[in-house]
Amino acid sequence: MAAVHISAKVDYACRALCALAAHEDSALTAEDLAREQELPVRFLRAILNELRRVGIVSSQRGNEGGYRLGRPADQITLGEVFRKLEGPLAEIRNERPEAASYLGPAEHLQDVWVAVRASLRHVLDAVTVQDVLSGKLPKSVANLLEHPEAWNSRV
Repeated sequence: MAAVHISAKVDYACRALCALAAHEDSALTAEDLAREQELPVRFLRAILNELRRVGIVSSQRGNEGGYRLGRPADQITLGEVFRKLEGPLAEIRNERPEAASYLGPAEHLQDVWVAVRASLRHVLDAVTVQDVLSGKLPKSVANLLEHPEAWNSRV
């Protein structure tokens, strides 16, 4: 299993969704969002179109046109955004963790991979765009940030 990779696509999408949530009373163009979040506008436009196709954002043409959230920010989880744009949260050799099987001394490795996926779900499915916007993460997620090693990278 490779390192958990949060792509630019997912990162940019989450940033744009937070900006749309902050401006819930008005539609924003891709150019407005790109400027506000310092994102490449062409790539952001493609991401917004994907998000529109899956119902996370809606778009409107015309003078008052632009993008809006497709539903309230407290109903859009980061896990949903990740899955809609990139697919499953965790895979081993292009298989879901529950489909992996190991022999002998490695037979319990599957349990670890399933637990890794469960921990990703625990965070990404608990955090909504509104949580990020407000800075009020669910307690279970905020507790993870209090661990002394949370902010230290390891090589």
